[in-house]
Amino acid sequence: MKKLFLYIIVLFSVINSHAQIHEIGIFTGGINYIGDVGPTDYIAPSKFAFGAIYKWNKSKRHSYRFSYFQGKIESNDLDSQAPNRKLRGFKIENSVKEFSAGLEFNFLNFDLHESDFAFSPYVYTGISTFIYNETYVLNKESKKDYQSYSLAIPMTVGVKAKIAQQWVLGMEIGARYTFTDNLDGSNPKNKNFETLKFGNLNSKDWYVFSGVTLTYTFGKNPCFCAD
Repeated sequence: MKKLFLYIIVLFSVINSHAQIHEIGIFTGGINYIGDVGPTDYIAPSKFAFGAIYKWNKSKRHSYRFSYFQGKIESNDLDSQAPNRKLRGFKIENSVKEFSAGLEFNFLNFDLHESDFAFSPYVYTGISTFIYNETYVLNKESKKDYQSYSLAIPMTVGVKAKIAQQWVLGMEIGARYTFTDNLDGSNPKNKNFETLKFGNLNSKDWYVFSGVTLTYTFGKNPCFCAD
């Protein structure tokens, strides 16, 4: 996996451009979690999420992207279709505050300085670090132990379009594969709660941000000489 990310970075770094344009904006939408409690739907935003995005466009096809997203996750076994989860009846909540950096790739040329309508599907990946609460489940509800952090791999797909001279509107869905199994309190690190572990302890949790982005573009007109 590390070699793959290194290859992607080297590949895009060889694309030359003599200038750049910047984007800064906001994200708003929802968040959902996938793990050992509640429904197992992959895209089911249930709680409000928001954030900020900065992009450094290096060509018509790729950008360096940095973002901060946050949201609250909740899940309830009673909302699950699995009979064993309904019978168990656990309810959990947590919060996610994520910092992410990586590369966004456009499938079509996306030149922000063209007067014509610009549109492109895109994908984004990189590395994320996020702050969350280490929890445990007691009396069927999650309890906060302490604040911690972990890493995640973002896998985002979306579409975007230039809606005005300096404004870009996008819609995206971004799944995060995390390196923790305790967003839901199923696998607490605290040894005092060893007997409270449950679920599949060999799989990691996921969370998904879904929503829209609105960015403002600025900077001098680039010469995309690699095109």
